[in-house]
Order: sequence, then C-alpha cells, then structure tokens
Amino acid sequence: MPSLAARSGRELFIAGLGIGQIASWGTLYYSFPLIAERMGQDLGLSKPEVYGAATIGLLAASVTAYPIGAAIDRGHGRTVMALGSGLAALLLLAWSQIASLWALYPLLALLGLAQAMTLYETAFAVVARRYGSEARRGITTLTLWGGFASTVFVPLIQLLINQLDWRSTLVVLGVINLTLCAPLYLGIINAKVDAQPPESASVTRNEAPLAGRRAVRWALHQPAFWGLLIAFTVYYATFSGFGFHLYSLLLERGFDTATVVAVLVLLGPSQVAGRIAVWGIAERASVRAIGKVVVLAFPIALLLLLLPPPMFASLAAFATLYGAANGILTIVRGIAVPEMLTREAYGAINSVLAVPATIAKAIAPLGIAMLWAAAGSYDVVLVVVLASSTLVVAGFWFAAAQSNPKKPPDAVQG
Repeated sequence: MPSLAARSGRELFIAGLGIGQIASWGTLYYSFPLIAERMGQDLGLSKPEVYGAATIGLLAASVTAYPIGAAIDRGHGRTVMALGSGLAALLLLAWSQIASLWALYPLLALLGLAQAMTLYETAFAVVARRYGSEARRGITTLTLWGGFASTVFVPLIQLLINQLDWRSTLVVLGVINLTLCAPLYLGIINAKVDAQPPESASVTRNEAPLAGRRAVRWALHQPAFWGLLIAFTVYYATFSGFGFHLYSLLLERGFDTATVVAVLVLLGPSQVAGRIAVWGIAERASVRAIGKVVVLAFPIALLLLLLPPPMFASLAAFATLYGAANGILTIVRGIAVPEMLTREAYGAINSVLAVPATIAKAIAPLGIAMLWAAAGSYDVVLVVVLASSTLVVAGFWFAAAQSNPKKPPDAVQG
C-alpha cells in the first residue's frame, strides 16, 4: 500500500496533469468549431475548405503518434508535453495572422503534431510510465479533470469571439499554452523518476524499444486487438467528425447560439458524471463489462437527437447521455490495452491502436463537411453517424468476447 507521502505526490501529479489537460483540450480541440465558423465567414471559405485543414492536422497527429508513444516509453514525457505546448502557443499566434487558405493548411498540420504531443494519448502514456500496473486509477482521475475542458473553454471562447474577434481569441489561447500548459508539464512531470521504468515493468530503458516492437507483433495476432481497433477507429471517426460539426448542426436545426453553447457546456459535466460513476464501480466491474454497456449508449443518444420536433428537453437528454458515454469510453480507451491485452509496452501498443483511429478521426470532419455540401443539410449526416455507432458496438463486443489479457511471449528475450 502506498504511503501517505506517495499518495499525496500522486494526487499532485495527476492534478497538475489534469489542469494542463483542461487547457490543452480547450485550446487545441474544443476551440476549432467556434473559430472555424467565424473564420470561414471572415475569409470567405467554404465548410469543406475549412474542415479540410482540420483533416490535415489530425493526419499529422496520426503520423506522429507511434514515435511519441515510444519516446514516452523511454521516459521523455516531460520534454514531449512541454515542447508540445510551446509549439501550440507559437502556432496559435501564427494562426491569428493568416489571411488566406494556403496558410491555414501547414499551420494546422503542425498544430496536429502539437495535439499529438499534449492530449490524452500522451498523458495516459505518461501516467502508465510512472505507475505501471497501478496506473488505472490515475488515468481515470485524469479523465475527470479533462472532462471540464468543454465546460470551461466553450463559453470562454464564445465570449472572447463575441467581445473581441476570432483572431484575438487565438492570441489568448496561445498565451494560455505558453504561460499555463508548458510550465505545468515542465513542473509536474519528473524526468528523473520517469527515466526508470515502473516497478511492475519487466524491461529496462535500453530494452524498451525492442520489447515494444515484439509486444506490438504479438498484439497484431490477438483477435481482441482487432476488435478494439475496429471499435475505437469507428468511434473516433464517427464522433470526432460529429463533434466538430455539432455546433453548426444545432444552429442549422434552429437553435440560437446561447442554447447551442449551453448544450456544449452540458457535455462536460455529463462526461465527468459518467466517469465518477465508473470510478465508483471500477474495483467491482471489469473494463470489458463497462465498455459493453457504454457503447450501447451512443446509438440511443443519437436517436434522441433525431426525435422530431427539435426541443431543448430532448437536446438536453441527448447531451447528458452522449456526454456520459463519451466520458466513460475515454476511461475504457485508456485502460483497454492493459486490461484486455497486456500490461507490457503500453505506449507502443496504444500508439499502434491510435494510428488508424487518428487517421479516421482526421478524415471524418472533411468527410462530413463534403456530405453536408452534397446533401445540403445535416439530416443525412445524422443517419450515417447513427449507422456507424452500431459498428462501435459490434467491434467492442467482439473484443470483449476474445479478451484474455496476458504477457506477450519473448517480451524481452529474443
């Protein structure tokens, strides 16, 4: 059992990371739909043009996911996350100065790299590196913090846009990354501690890259790995694209800006409530059981959104269920590899799972924008998203049926 000092140190570590995640997610992810709406109007850009830039950024994040995960497996989490926030600050400031589409694409490509260096996948790997087999509660707590990102930043960004403009808002977001996120990651992540593997790890620092590659090869032969890959890839494609367009979708369905912002704000507390509920049963329920229930919530939530006529009551019910399901699945995503596959080489295996998911997530916003342009409304988009959510259910249920966590053979030895 950890000592009082150890528990206090862990709580401080997770709290610091959590505050950083609120700001990183708020400035680098939740800001985009609001900025994109005003920027597109100001620069005369079409929806596919704007969301094509988002796709480029998310593709850049997918390309860099594996080397970033491997770097964290070798103990470089502090450097990765602090540099990522510094890079984000510079890019947000540069974005505030653009005057044409050609400048937006390379900027968002680099911003995708900054996202890959600072958001959940990287933070989860840092926690797993620090605590090994005891990382589950830390990852769960971290997601509780991160769940407040939309609650804090969506109204803040809308207020800044209304009071200033989208360019000045980007400057403020850049300053937040430079003065809050980067110092937090530098101060809270201890490079000396992370230079050594956790006590539960069976490999040394020099063996980690080799063990990671062998563990990945082993994982590729596990049916549960492919079930998880399908579930998480379709999930990220579906709900990344949907999330990017939700602001515009609700405006199109006749709700005013204040109502739309209220719904987006409601997503944050719903995520946190879902995560707290899971935290309470985490010791008694497996991640397989939790995941099998929560994936069913997505098609149900979408059906609520499709109910005619559009009413705030059904909208609030949708936001509550959808937010809670998203919040819980983030935890499931963070601990699925150690709980359903293996505890070896978390960063490497998790990054391999993240690559197709991030590619799909990257393509989805542009795909939905093109579908909207072809159909002339978001009605068809909602039907496609509903159909995709059933694939998430099928993939995870298959993975749960095939799951048998174990140690990969020859994880260290050749």
